[in-house]
Amino acid sequence: MAGGQILSVCSKMREKRREGVASENANHREWLRQWNNAGRALAANWRRELRHLSDERALAASEALLSLITTVTPNPSRLRWSGLVEQQALFHRKSSR
Repeated sequence: MAGGQILSVCSKMREKRREGVASENANHREWLRQWNNAGRALAANWRRELRHLSDERALAASEALLSLITTVTPNPSRLRWSGLVEQQALFHRKSSR
């Protein structure tokens, strides 16, 4: 291959790389535009749903969320001892090695 042909091939390769980067940038811009539009649409939908939410439905939704909380009482020994001091001693001992 002559020197001119090598330069021509290298030039073509650089041009293809530039086209690929430009295409990738265009794809990223399109993806970003699509997600920005989706975010605005979702926010508008959320505001619309809140405006039309009745007191009864709001109360039912909050009751449903609150019902997910367990009503298990903690072990009485946890009120006096949590194990934190022992855990910190273990960490300190491990880091001093």
